[in-house]
Amino acid sequence: MRRIFPRRVAIVHDWFDKPGGAERVLHELIVCFPEADLFAVVDMLSNDDRDLVRYKFVKTTFIQKLPGARKHFRRYLPLMPLAIEQLDLSGYDLVISSSWAVAKGVITSPDQLHIAYIHTPLRYAWHQQHNYLKLEQLDRGIKSIFARLALHWLRLWDLRTVNNVDVWLANSSNVARRIRKTYGKRAQVLYPPVRIENFTLTFEKAKYYFTCSRLVQYKRVDLLVEAFLSRPGSQLVVAGDGPELPMLRERARSAPNIRFLGRRTDSEIRELLQNARAFVFAANEDFGIAPIEAQACGTPVIAFGQGGALETVRGLGVDRPTGCFFDEQTPASFLEALDRFENLGVPIDPNDCRANASRFRSEHFRERLHNIVKRHWIDFSSAAYPDPKSEALVPGLSKSDLPSR
Repeated sequence: MRRIFPRRVAIVHDWFDKPGGAERVLHELIVCFPEADLFAVVDMLSNDDRDLVRYKFVKTTFIQKLPGARKHFRRYLPLMPLAIEQLDLSGYDLVISSSWAVAKGVITSPDQLHIAYIHTPLRYAWHQQHNYLKLEQLDRGIKSIFARLALHWLRLWDLRTVNNVDVWLANSSNVARRIRKTYGKRAQVLYPPVRIENFTLTFEKAKYYFTCSRLVQYKRVDLLVEAFLSRPGSQLVVAGDGPELPMLRERARSAPNIRFLGRRTDSEIRELLQNARAFVFAANEDFGIAPIEAQACGTPVIAFGQGGALETVRGLGVDRPTGCFFDEQTPASFLEALDRFENLGVPIDPNDCRANASRFRSEHFRERLHNIVKRHWIDFSSAAYPDPKSEALVPGLSKSDLPSR
């Protein structure tokens, strides 16, 4: 019998570690499908962060119980394809994967609709392979050989799983291009949701510049630190934690104009965003939610002019700009953009920043996701459960064409 809407829904996430942009998308997926069951390779969220999964139970894989997994589960990356394939999703009509690593590789049957929301193709094995090897100190020596072989195997596995997906969604046009190049598939863009209502539009700004992120190498906070070291008259405030923090603090030890706050609560981050003169952003990010949150507060953005920022920030030279870009990931290029920003004849209007951020409201995400699921489910269920009254059994063949008994 044809089903008009999926009854049982499974949501598969790569892993739960610390809050980030992908986890905020995951939270909205659960809001859209509150009865869905939740799966992941591992679940390492603290009790304080479990609101991200709306306090749902997460079904995990065998990697959850491996030695040292709580602190170093990423070292089991070569085992994750095997782990994700062991998740039993056979009882579900609809599977939604939220993937930047292995989640899209779950095994589904022809009777299940699999919608993959891609934050980026498997980042460690594709466009960030060289950064990953350097970060893990695997770029030379005998360990490097085995690491590169493992990543090669991951790429082969990743390509093999492409046909597991029925519908491709990308979090930006930037990622849609990567999907096209990596997998040869066209993806529909569905921008991540931002809870604009949680951020207060503020017109009076302080003098400091602000950035917040996980402090890992590809975020390029080191670039910002180097730039402000050469500009002692300007203040930089950095919020966030990560493996780069000790090195960055040491580099800026003698610079009173640079402050590191470590990890801060959501309410503290909102206050810092509201009062900042501008939000500075040096990463080539898949999408980037923080610049939108800054604009929701009426705070302009100075961003590296590649990746998702080009889709979320209106640069100088267009109507109603909300920020400006720098062309190269170098301190000198950033400082040129900073000079342009500080010498604007007409300051950027906080109202324009807020209006631009409103394009990414959570309500828009939920409405579009429901429409996408409904449309594809109708098409899918029509093919999987054809009307028994239909005369056509296969294209071009009718009952009269069949041999009589």
